[in-house]
Amino acid sequence: MSRLTLLYAMTDIKTTVKHWFPLIGLAFSTFIFNTTEFIPIGLLSSIAADFKITEAHAGLLISVYAWFVALLSLPLMLLVAKMSYRRLMLSIVALFVASHIFSGIAQNFGMLMISRICVACSHAVFWSIVSPIAVRIAPEGKSSVALGMIVTGSSIAMILGLPLGRVIGLHLGWRMTFLCIAAAALAVLIFLAFVFPKVENRNTITLRNLPTMLKNPALICIYAVTATFITGHFTGYSYIEPFLAQVAGFSEQLVTFTLMAFGVSGMLGSVLFSRYFDRTPRTFIIFALGGVTTFMLLLHLAASSHIASISVCMLWGVAITAYNLVFQSEVIRVAPEGTTIAMSIYSGIYNVGIACGALTGGAVCSYLSVTSIGYVGGAITLAVTLLLSRPLLRRLAL
Repeated sequence: MSRLTLLYAMTDIKTTVKHWFPLIGLAFSTFIFNTTEFIPIGLLSSIAADFKITEAHAGLLISVYAWFVALLSLPLMLLVAKMSYRRLMLSIVALFVASHIFSGIAQNFGMLMISRICVACSHAVFWSIVSPIAVRIAPEGKSSVALGMIVTGSSIAMILGLPLGRVIGLHLGWRMTFLCIAAAALAVLIFLAFVFPKVENRNTITLRNLPTMLKNPALICIYAVTATFITGHFTGYSYIEPFLAQVAGFSEQLVTFTLMAFGVSGMLGSVLFSRYFDRTPRTFIIFALGGVTTFMLLLHLAASSHIASISVCMLWGVAITAYNLVFQSEVIRVAPEGTTIAMSIYSGIYNVGIACGALTGGAVCSYLSVTSIGYVGGAITLAVTLLLSRPLLRRLAL
């Protein structure tokens, strides 16, 4: 090998490290952040038994977490809006580590709740900046691939993180689950400290000129669609486990497999987005809105067949992943000068949708039947699609 060839090879390796290793670190970060968001769901019984409280009381860990993320996303981003992205990312992952150690040693439910609120604070900032940073540090022309990597980390959390966390909690205690997450986050923090570049924070939005940004019609349309559409999605998804068990007649093992398949299909959605979104953005938006609606409405009809139920859930997973990627990408595109603030509002609205969807799904189960979650959720997303899809596409100029 000639000296010139060796020099080119070393340059290529340096470029790979510069651009892709930080993205890999962000993908691992999304894995741990998504794992911890829903891990209390699998540990509620253990936590309730340990603190001698009801499972409903322990369930506050989930709802309070979502509401704090929703309420704090914008205020916290305005507070740290001028921090460099490297310093900010390392700081919130460090807070994440410390909060999970605090969770692992919590002596009462109040201490555990405080630790989860601290995690929610780091979560609120993380999801406001991770997508804009991924786009900024991606190689030229690879922004869709970078966003796909972020969502892949989320999908792997659903496939591996949640089941593994539950297994650890069942065999070693729920405290060990939180301590293991802290250890994994510490490893990610060290990795990011070595590979994460200095990235200039170009955010120019402050509290004073925030109202001007919120006059952006495309941004407002995205927020309106997301608030209602995600409510519909989580009306069905929040109760998919009891639906599969009680209506479709799945065993516990088959329910677990189906939920993992939902996550795997999300990875497929991210691959399709990475390859084709830039060519046909309008098609992806139509598929995302129409797909989630269609597959939720088919949920009950497919319940008579295990294969049909699994297929519908997997297609639903592809569609909602397409939705998440498309709308994050569009927020970044239509708010180039205040991306992190725009994303913080989007993250807050998304979490309001999660909370409202779970509440609506619970009401459906209580006053109608778990059988109806797909119909009610699908009706909500159908209304959004019929009423807002044309104004949305017009505002986005797609």
